[in-house]
Amino acid sequence: MINLTKKIKYLFQSTLILSLFFLFKLLGLKNSRLFASKISVFFGPLFRSTTTTISNIKRAFPDSNQDFKKKIIHDMWLTYGKILSEYNFIKDFREKEFEKRIEVEGQIELEKIKIDKRPVIFISGHFDNFELMAMHIERSGIDLAAIYRPLNNQFINPIMENIRKKYICKKQIKKGISGTRDLLEYFKSGTSIALMIDQRVSEGIRCKFFGQEALTTTIPAQFVKKFNCKIVPIHIKRKKDNNFKLKIFKPVSFSNNDTIESITLALNSILEKMIIENPGQWIWTHNRWK
Repeated sequence: MINLTKKIKYLFQSTLILSLFFLFKLLGLKNSRLFASKISVFFGPLFRSTTTTISNIKRAFPDSNQDFKKKIIHDMWLTYGKILSEYNFIKDFREKEFEKRIEVEGQIELEKIKIDKRPVIFISGHFDNFELMAMHIERSGIDLAAIYRPLNNQFINPIMENIRKKYICKKQIKKGISGTRDLLEYFKSGTSIALMIDQRVSEGIRCKFFGQEALTTTIPAQFVKKFNCKIVPIHIKRKKDNNFKLKIFKPVSFSNNDTIESITLALNSILEKMIIENPGQWIWTHNRWK
């Protein structure tokens, strides 16, 4: 049960965000990105712990200097703002402007999956506008379900769920026990699964991530062991012109001798390489190593 103080806080947040969405619509995509990134850089650190963010960066880049950390934090907040503004135009991304805005590398891998007709597990992390990855997989004709974590804000969450189901991926699986049942049912019926492996999960295992133990989901590894399925990494990055490059990797191969632990570690290693490529486009505010 949410107490009164939190309800008031969430109501204020939702009113602010809906007001911003209305303003973004008036400004248009280019100007709303600029405006949202500016206010995100200024106000973002007031709502998320800078101490946690800096600690995370130190864990991943122990030899980095202060200027390097400051640049990552600045770029990350720019990214946050741009993503927020782009939710208001997500319908246009899907229906009118996908090819114009997004360059795709590795499309052949998706075509192979369609021909093979066996479900796979797509894995990635919260890179820049991560929503566009699931959108593209579904637009490519692959039956897909995406795992998501509901927002704590009870007023904003239904709005975001509606946006995701209408324009990003119709089949959404809520993270949790009930979601695990849905996940199995979808996969057994031939639906591929997309999930982020970069957040801390209490039901995961402690696995090395940038050399230090972090609670990590074992869902991909469990599906490899149970169904002998393919794991397909996918990554997105924002280019200098604010358009995107999306890359679908070749499936990762595992043997019968691989364990849940070794598979999970291998996937964390893939994620690390993605983060190192563009550290300012990953979300560092999560308490990943708690």
